Amino acid sequence: MNTVFLISIILLIIMSLVLFIDFIPYARDWLGRIHIGRYSNKDHWNNSITKQGTKWLNKTPKIRVTDNNRLLLIDMIKGNYSNNDLQYWQEASLLLGLVEKLSYKNEDYIKDEINKFLLRKFDSNGNWKVKPKNIDVGILAYALMQVKFIEIQKYKPALDYTWELIKEHIGEDGTVGYRKSMMDYRYVDTIGFICPFLISYGKYFDNNNCIELSIKQIESYKKYGMLSGTSIPYHAYKIHSYNPLGLCGWGRGLGWFGIGLIDAWKELEPGTDKKFLEGIIKEFVCDMQKCQRENGSWNWTVFREESRPDSSATATLGWVMLNASVLDDIKKLSLFSANRAAEYLMSVTRRDGSIDFSQGDTKDIGVYSLLYNLLPFTQGFSIRLINKYYQIKADKFYS
Repeated sequence: MNTVFLISIILLIIMSLVLFIDFIPYARDWLGRIHIGRYSNKDHWNNSITKQGTKWLNKTPKIRVTDNNRLLLIDMIKGNYSNNDLQYWQEASLLLGLVEKLSYKNEDYIKDEINKFLLRKFDSNGNWKVKPKNIDVGILAYALMQVKFIEIQKYKPALDYTWELIKEHIGEDGTVGYRKSMMDYRYVDTIGFICPFLISYGKYFDNNNCIELSIKQIESYKKYGMLSGTSIPYHAYKIHSYNPLGLCGWGRGLGWFGIGLIDAWKELEPGTDKKFLEGIIKEFVCDMQKCQRENGSWNWTVFREESRPDSSATATLGWVMLNASVLDDIKKLSLFSANRAAEYLMSVTRRDGSIDFSQGDTKDIGVYSLLYNLLPFTQGFSIRLINKYYQIKADKFYS
């Protein structure tokens, strides 16, 4: 009898623990969304999202692999709750955002957190403490190269390793695959993961092969991965048949292509390649402006007005629009679009400064998340966006 009673108590405790873990996300979201979007002052908003982003740099929230909302403890035990590759682009975005903040206004507390981050990620010889296995880390390596107050040469071993890792993923067509197990496909995500890094690394360490690979990656995607007659990418394409795959107009996919394109263009020295990318940027900006909703957002699938807005798409595409505003013939269009994107992001920012309603992690080509919640990636690009606004003194933004 005592044994049966003891087993019953243990089972009750386990069930209570499982239910409590499932309840925590619901409770946190419900409480966090009370009085959401109450920011009307852009300085206040900037300070709030930056403080939250700084906190997250060294305590980055785990991004969930699945959309499962029940029995989360089982996912955690099986190791299906999150993975390190998802964290690379979260951390990279936060670092890029904080670097942009420092370019606008020097803040010692931000520098302190960045230094802590570097100590966590790199050893005394400038190597990765935990060696990455996939090319997702390319965007984090690019973010590292944007930190102005460090000596980049110190981290050359980690940057060299990243370049070698990317080379290992070059397929028979001369472009980079997303995973070694998927070398027949080219994903739009890869443009954002590797192209800015390749140009920054190639320029800094005088390696023209890197620059050529970056241009080839973008050129090939423009040729084979776009909706005919537009600069709107599909999720992926197959290299042998050149058939497009997945959704055309997936919001974050547009963001991945856009940030890879605009940051690569910014890194390039004037010349033929820069002019080539400039032409794609102009087409892309015009196409994106047509897809932007009246509230300033881009939806998770941009061709359907009925689909819900995605903050991650809005933050990344807002960044593209803002940086494209230096091009005279699309300046007004770009600034207006970027301003609307920033206004939308303000409207979905929680009281603690975290930006809500970003689509969760994609499961496969054509399989998209139904979760919309916090994403450090969105946080970082929103910080990047607002502080770049201040630096270029965009009059329309201060209306």
